[in-house]
Amino acid sequence: MQESLFGKTQEELKVLSESLDLPSFTGRQLAEWLYKKEVSSFEEMTNLSKKARALLEANYQTGIIAPIDVQESVDGTKKYLFPALVGKYIETAYIPDGKRSTVCVSSQVGCKMGCLFCMTGKQGFQGNLSSGEILNQYRSVPEWRDITNIVYMGMGEPLDNLPEVLKSLEILTAEWGFALSPRRITVSTIGITPAMLEFLNKSDAHLAVSLHTPFDKERRKLMPVQQVYPLQGVLDEIKSWNFGRQRRISFEYILFKDFNDSTAHVNELSKILHGIRCRINLIRFHSIPDTPLESPSEASIKAFQEKLIAKGITTTIRASRGQDIWAACGLLSTKKLAEN
Repeated sequence: MQESLFGKTQEELKVLSESLDLPSFTGRQLAEWLYKKEVSSFEEMTNLSKKARALLEANYQTGIIAPIDVQESVDGTKKYLFPALVGKYIETAYIPDGKRSTVCVSSQVGCKMGCLFCMTGKQGFQGNLSSGEILNQYRSVPEWRDITNIVYMGMGEPLDNLPEVLKSLEILTAEWGFALSPRRITVSTIGITPAMLEFLNKSDAHLAVSLHTPFDKERRKLMPVQQVYPLQGVLDEIKSWNFGRQRRISFEYILFKDFNDSTAHVNELSKILHGIRCRINLIRFHSIPDTPLESPSEASIKAFQEKLIAKGITTTIRASRGQDIWAACGLLSTKKLAEN
């Protein structure tokens, strides 16, 4: 398979052009075509010479690939399926919400973290996505021009694929790239501390940490990463970091019935998050096969939110979207794999 140009930085495109004995400014032209304009072939790059287009056509592919399937929810959410690696698939969710439209991108095929509540983890780890494969999920959904926000919360652990994630963030935010504000981008992690610190140093995008319980023993049951990078160590690093007034830190908290939804959890969350200017996003659990976990009632979720707010913690309940289209992460791709 030919190497893709989509997902390369302007500097990489410049070096590539020079290797083909093309003028170095061809790299800048390529970046403009790939990231500023709606093209999918070299033939459409009309300010490149015929020689340049022929050389590129013979040696490379653009790497801009359309989704192979889409499911649309009654609420407007769309779940796109893209091919990845060899015979594998990744999922991308498009979520319109008034003037705000969010795309949720995947960073890996499968995941090695093995969280109890995650369908993607049940697939096991199958490979890292390239920067181009990550960006293609944004660029190749039909609604891409309407997208206001990007979240790295799809399949995989973004910080387990840090080099490609950082490159994709550079292209999204660079003036020669898509020129998006990093304040419109959020990267999620379960708390891989060294990679988290590198991400904070090298990117200005927002950080979201999957928390799910403040208690060590409970978190070990949910998330094996707790044994390697305990939550307290993650929080200590976050407390020592200067986020400024513009950069946001949030904590994702999936609620499970009779597991992490008690007053004791509220009190402990208030204790461990003291001193961190943050938001907690409460998330309803959508059942997946082969897990004992259940979602609490709507009344319990609302009561949990109110207790956290009373403790002075900004807390929102994330709206459930796409429940009728297998929108929970990992379900659609697992279904597609089972069909093959």
